[in-house]
Amino acid sequence: QVTSFCVHENQALMAVGFAMGSVALYKGDIAKDSQNKTIHLSIESDARITGLSFHGVGKSSHLFATTEDLVVSFNLQDKVPKKNILDHRGCQVLCSTLSDTAMDHQFIVASTDAVYAYQPDARGPAFAFEGEKWMAKWFNGYLVVVYKDKGRSSNIVTIYDTKQKLIAYSSPLPGVQELLYEWGSLFAVAADNNLVCLQEIDIHQKLEMLFKKNLYSLAVNLARSQDLGDEGLVDIFKQYGDHLYSKGDFDGAIAQYIKTIGRLEPSYIIRKFLDAQQIRNLTFYLQAMHERGLANEDHTTLLLNCFTKLKDVDNLNKFIMTPETELHFDVETAIRVCRQAGYYEHALQLAEKHHKHKWYLKIQLEDTHQHRKALAYIRQLPFNEAENSVKRYGKALVTHVPEETTDLLKLLCTDYQPSKPTNPQLSTRSVSKSNGVDFIHIFVNSPDMLVKFLEHLIKVQDNAPETVYNTLLELYLQKLANPNEIKMFLLSTNSLLGFTISLSQHPNFSTPDSPSFTHCNSELESLALNLLKEISVKRYDTDQALLLCQMNDFRPGILFLYQACKLYQQILRYHMDHEAHGLVVDTCRRYGGEDGALWQQALTYFAKQQGHHATNETIGSLTSHPHIEKHNLLPPLLVVQLLSKNSTVTLGVVRDYILRRIRQESDEIENCEKSIADYQVETQEMKNKIEQLKTGATIFQETRCSLCSFELELPTLHFLCQHAFHVHCFESYADNESECPVCLPKNQKILENLREQEQVGIMALHEQFNNQLKRSSDGFSIIADYFSKGVFNKVIS
Repeated sequence: QVTSFCVHENQALMAVGFAMGSVALYKGDIAKDSQNKTIHLSIESDARITGLSFHGVGKSSHLFATTEDLVVSFNLQDKVPKKNILDHRGCQVLCSTLSDTAMDHQFIVASTDAVYAYQPDARGPAFAFEGEKWMAKWFNGYLVVVYKDKGRSSNIVTIYDTKQKLIAYSSPLPGVQELLYEWGSLFAVAADNNLVCLQEIDIHQKLEMLFKKNLYSLAVNLARSQDLGDEGLVDIFKQYGDHLYSKGDFDGAIAQYIKTIGRLEPSYIIRKFLDAQQIRNLTFYLQAMHERGLANEDHTTLLLNCFTKLKDVDNLNKFIMTPETELHFDVETAIRVCRQAGYYEHALQLAEKHHKHKWYLKIQLEDTHQHRKALAYIRQLPFNEAENSVKRYGKALVTHVPEETTDLLKLLCTDYQPSKPTNPQLSTRSVSKSNGVDFIHIFVNSPDMLVKFLEHLIKVQDNAPETVYNTLLELYLQKLANPNEIKMFLLSTNSLLGFTISLSQHPNFSTPDSPSFTHCNSELESLALNLLKEISVKRYDTDQALLLCQMNDFRPGILFLYQACKLYQQILRYHMDHEAHGLVVDTCRRYGGEDGALWQQALTYFAKQQGHHATNETIGSLTSHPHIEKHNLLPPLLVVQLLSKNSTVTLGVVRDYILRRIRQESDEIENCEKSIADYQVETQEMKNKIEQLKTGATIFQETRCSLCSFELELPTLHFLCQHAFHVHCFESYADNESECPVCLPKNQKILENLREQEQVGIMALHEQFNNQLKRSSDGFSIIADYFSKGVFNKVIS
């Protein structure tokens, strides 16, 4: 009697079980070949065969067989399949089945006490289903078991989800005769041949049911098994987290929220935990965001604030000391937050590690006030970054560490090299230099250090900018104007010219009238004068230097610049303003040869002086200078007119001068009269000759050419000057047909002299006109007078 039947899916194997405990295995194409090979498999038991199933993975193939008290397997790859007893408990008919890939094609046996699963060589997991089993089926990953309810007479149909390990469906169904799977549904043939259809609901309905029962873990597993993807899981994690949050399980909630990173808006979670003051849990979430590289600056700020509020130094250190290859936060944001929270060391470590020089220096200078450390840090930087850092923070550095900062600035302007170069080979090849003018503003509160810096620039740079010289000059002059600073200045600076000032030998330096003070003051004046000489030699614009000297009333500098610029009248005016009469006369003697107007201005000045200032000796010495008489700089009439304005000066002071000038003019008149007489005789002779040429005949007796000296041959050309020429010689040498080529140079020279005399006369007349117009109180009368002299008739270009 056949009790069990099974066919392999490839229809090459068929097994038949009998009530007497044997199994017949048929090999071959069952559908077509009637000559099948039959193998009898013995279980060595008289119990009936209650279930058969083929198990095949790859090339291996096994046959499972059950009786009411045994579970065995046969390896069909063997020539003679051998029995392998897997268990000594069996099952009833229809209570065994084969699973699919969800359970790796294991053989399912529904025994009385439980449901067992078997591999070909061993027993697998078990499922606890109590009660007498009537039927077991496998349906789309579900195990369907029909068993008798202990308390009722009806059968219970239970569908067990093996993946989720839960009962998906359980309901009484009387008289179940068969279970069938078709068209995606499970059909049960019940009593009276009724057909009951069980349809599987979709995944979303399943999840809704699990959500209502708060079975979120199962919902997650279900979603994963159905491959819903990240979008489907995110909603589950969110609802699961919300559920745990509402129950007060903040640790569990944040664990679920972390799984939503990258899909759920972070502000949703952050608001929840900020409102609940659960900073520790919020820290976990923010750390996870940073680890996944999804945090922005605001998240970094919030995380660091959480660390600082919790005083979690260990995690803070671990976070900010992340290797650069694993960097997952904005460094500048981290530095800013650490600084605001007072964690300066952490901020400095971050800035130094990630080469945020601006932040490092700002913290050192503004927060920790470690100016020397900041300066040492700048010293390690490459040239461009060091230069920019000094420009930005130089004022604070000069104020607190003036010597060291000044030394660094000197290096930047000469041969700067980083103390720790990143590329030693590159640093030795090129030398960069800064423009010292860019650093002058840094010393706004440290003028002494600025002097040292500027002196260094002038020393090492052949063509230092003009601004450097002018600024240094201004500093020198300011020191000279403040006697209390002269001593400290000379002690703190080495001069440009190499002066070494030792003030220890002058204990009374503080007294302005003491010799030591005078000595140091003169040394400082020497520095300023030598600097002015450098400015003059380099042909820089002296206007600003002159303005500085005038503002600080630096007399030697003013006079030097006047002299260098040949402003002799300004020198004279300066001495006049300071009533230095001796220097007025000395100025006229030194520079009167270059500017004759100095004598007249000096005489005018002394003529206006009243009392003891305008002494006879001074005016006498002024008028007795030989240069005045030689160049006729002071006409006697002008001298008399000027001195007539002074009631204390007598005519005897200038008597000798006037007599000498009258005698000179008398001699000149006599010479002129003699020359006039000679010219009159010559003129009369010329008139007579011209008259003779007009009225009489002219005899040409020249026999030789005046150019080639050969005898004249016709045609010839004769001039009234008694020069004769061959026509061809004249045409070759003459520039003008109407002039004698021999007399032409002499005539041209005479004409040029006449034109020069005419121009000199007119220009002298113009100069005289300008001088008189300046001094006259009635300018219109002067202009009218010169109109009559024809001074405006010609324009001299």
